Amino acid sequence: MKAIIFNGSLERRAESTSGLISNYLSERLKESGIQTDIFTLADSGIPLFDVTLTKTPLAVERMTQMFQNADVHFWLAPLYHGSIPGVMKNCLDWLEVTANSYEPYLTDKTVGLVCWADGLQAMQGINAMDDIAKSLRAWTLPFSVPILRSSLFHIDDSKQISEFYSGKLDKLVNIATTKKIEKTTINQS
Repeated sequence: MKAIIFNGSLERRAESTSGLISNYLSERLKESGIQTDIFTLADSGIPLFDVTLTKTPLAVERMTQMFQNADVHFWLAPLYHGSIPGVMKNCLDWLEVTANSYEPYLTDKTVGLVCWADGLQAMQGINAMDDIAKSLRAWTLPFSVPILRSSLFHIDDSKQISEFYSGKLDKLVNIATTKKIEKTTINQS
């Protein structure tokens, strides 16, 4: 199994929110023996989507190949003004160059969704990514991780994901890689 983590933020720093989440997911996937790539949008060189070009840009060819070769995707995005960053949507729009392929777009790929916001609206980003993934013929997981950014990290360590969110991210990875949703038991003492 091959996984790709699509970091849809323009943050380049490894210690940024998107960098820390990307690295956390990557470590968990690799621990499970899954080959993992991180596609960082900020470093990708993806140009503005332009259907009038006669030749597909090299950065787009690389991106589409990475996206189509992965069995499972994890899309990460901050919430900006009620949705995902426009550059993330622009990148996904480039999958249009695969329209005439045998399996176009992201046909039958599995996609796990993660979005963070400073307020409680991160689900808006999840919904936007869900719509896009389904339009690209992918299957989104029935579990996603909307994050309240102020609760993402441990109080004592701003670079360590809190126990609450590490549990949710671990569950997302487990569902994506096993296709099973395990029932959580509640200890009733």
